[in-house]
Amino acid sequence: ASFIRPIHWITSLWDNQSLPITLFGVQSNCSSYGHRVHAPNPIKITSIKTYSHVLKEEGKVIASFHKRQESITEQVKALAASINATAILDENLLNEVTALVEWPIALLGNFDQAFLEVPQEALISSMQEHQKYFPLVDDKGTLLPHFITISNIDSHDRAQVISGNEKVIRPRLADAQFFFKQDQKKPLIEFSEQLKTVTFQHQLGSVYNKTERIAELSRWIAKQIGSNGESAYEAGKLCKADLASNMVGEFPELQGIMGMYYFQLEHASNQSIDPDIATALKEQYLPKFAGDELPNTLVGTALSIADKMDTLVGIFGINQPPSGVKDPFGLRRASLGILRICIEKRLSIDLKALIDKSISLYADADIALDNQNTQEELFNFMFSRYRTFYQSQGIETDVIQSVEQRQPTVPHDFDARIKAVNQFRKQPEARSLSEANKRVHNILKKSGTTIQSEIDQSLLQEAAEKSLIREITSAHDSILPLLQAHQYTEALTQLAALKEPVDHFFDSVMVNVDDEKIRNNRLALLNQLRALFLPIADISYLK
Repeated sequence: ASFIRPIHWITSLWDNQSLPITLFGVQSNCSSYGHRVHAPNPIKITSIKTYSHVLKEEGKVIASFHKRQESITEQVKALAASINATAILDENLLNEVTALVEWPIALLGNFDQAFLEVPQEALISSMQEHQKYFPLVDDKGTLLPHFITISNIDSHDRAQVISGNEKVIRPRLADAQFFFKQDQKKPLIEFSEQLKTVTFQHQLGSVYNKTERIAELSRWIAKQIGSNGESAYEAGKLCKADLASNMVGEFPELQGIMGMYYFQLEHASNQSIDPDIATALKEQYLPKFAGDELPNTLVGTALSIADKMDTLVGIFGINQPPSGVKDPFGLRRASLGILRICIEKRLSIDLKALIDKSISLYADADIALDNQNTQEELFNFMFSRYRTFYQSQGIETDVIQSVEQRQPTVPHDFDARIKAVNQFRKQPEARSLSEANKRVHNILKKSGTTIQSEIDQSLLQEAAEKSLIREITSAHDSILPLLQAHQYTEALTQLAALKEPVDHFFDSVMVNVDDEKIRNNRLALLNQLRALFLPIADISYLK
């Protein structure tokens, strides 16, 4: 057995008795070891219950990950409060630091205030990623020239440890400062020109080509959602420019953020420039993960959707959709991102129209998409994301299926239907009406005839069918304006009143009678009943 860090000792107990075993060539015993500096000698372990206590008191090791993390958090918060600051306790960094130390000691360090001229995201990234420091901010969230580091030793001369950490961070911050100044020597559009030699995907052209398509698509989307089309177009032209900058080359996680800063600095004195363009450059990558924030500005919203859709159409267009767990272009995340934006920001964007527009921009740029079924396959792929999206919110599968059957192409409209059906499902009338819809569906399917559109009043014989047609006509008139306003919850609430006349009809009326005219007339009646629900969902799928 090979290990990067080989096993040095094994402590093995069964209750309070030594359990002799040999693993990886090492014989166990009742001894363990603590901190290699503070407690280098063997420590006798006599009881499982006292193990953690003995290791902490005699070995200067906090065995519990949770307790080490609590200690780090408490020390960092207390040290930050001592200078009226707040520490940025990034969860991933906190976990990493907790795993790196056994006896955590928080120390406060400082750096030159001149470095604060650099965007704080770059300084924070450098401190967190390279040095595992916790940055400090004031009550407004502005970075302060201080940091907290976690030492794994309680030094007799803490000042020396602090000084060493301050020396290490200085060249890191100096690099960020140098790159920031160098990048400002030319306008952002020149960085964009450099992207002509950077490949996005060998069949889909360069990153520069991508920005040209994004710009046009952003303008189209902006007009659909009531935003400034020209601002969206300009943001699209510049959206990837900072990828060619020195700063993003050193700190890739700052893509978009540096574009925002460079645009703001370049146009600081130009009052006619739309400030949302700068914000959009940062917001284009949102949401980055499940539950992440969405773009705040409409320009940023248009840019974010355009960027993701261009990638989706391009990759599906060359027949490279995700397979299994492989998704190198993050297409599943991009799809969910677009759906979330459209749903949560209540945008009336038609997915098929959006896909078609993006496909046309590839054609305009003379980039051939081999897949002739790009629109259909991509729409189905995105449509399939709904189930994951709503199941994570606790929506039952049958509710989702009932809406899926109608295939709404506007995500916000899909969401409105889901919420309406989910609410309707809880009503006492839902079960009966769902079963009635199943029955109607089966009757119509088995009829084997073309259902007539009009109902002949003279052929209505039973009181129950006369009553039902009156209720259907009344319901149609009352829910029509609700459907036009996408007020599906209110529409289904009104349709719930059909339970009694529908139940009465099936209890009293035989549909498949021998008289063909009467039979067809009753089939037409049932078809109109079903047609009341179908503009919203197929509730026959409800269980």
